[in-house]
Amino acid sequence: MNAVLDPSLQAALKTLGCTNLRLRQLMRRVAHHYDLEMAKAGLKTTQYSLLSHVLRLGPVRPTELARAMQLDASTLTRNLKPLIDAGWVEMSSGSDARSRSITITAQGRTKRSEAQHHWKAAQQSLNQLLGTQRVLALHGLIDESIDLLSSVDSSDAKA
Repeated sequence: MNAVLDPSLQAALKTLGCTNLRLRQLMRRVAHHYDLEMAKAGLKTTQYSLLSHVLRLGPVRPTELARAMQLDASTLTRNLKPLIDAGWVEMSSGSDARSRSITITAQGRTKRSEAQHHWKAAQQSLNQLLGTQRVLALHGLIDESIDLLSSVDSSDAKA
């Protein structure tokens, strides 16, 4: 994996700076763009995502939901609390005394449907701001990068 780079490419990479910082800056701007639109529905983007996953997977056990969303258990619990308090999702006893089940309520379905319009508006607006070609290229780079980093993560776990 340690390919020898042309010295001019090495110099170009050094002038780019930290990839992690650049990605975080982009992510904050994209998240802010979506947050502004989702606020019109009274939700945060994380809440919309959680409602969408519960709708798609539910009724679902918390561990399965956390795995599907790639969250740890404590983050899931913290993110579920406001949705439960608002009456958008319910946590009830599962198939045995030790398990729990999460389901979306009728109010949650209504809220998610309302928010879906705002999510689509945010995506369409982002597509216009960046341009379709750039969005397609960005998605391609993201997918390729995730695949490449996943193989590194898998080999690190085996070592």
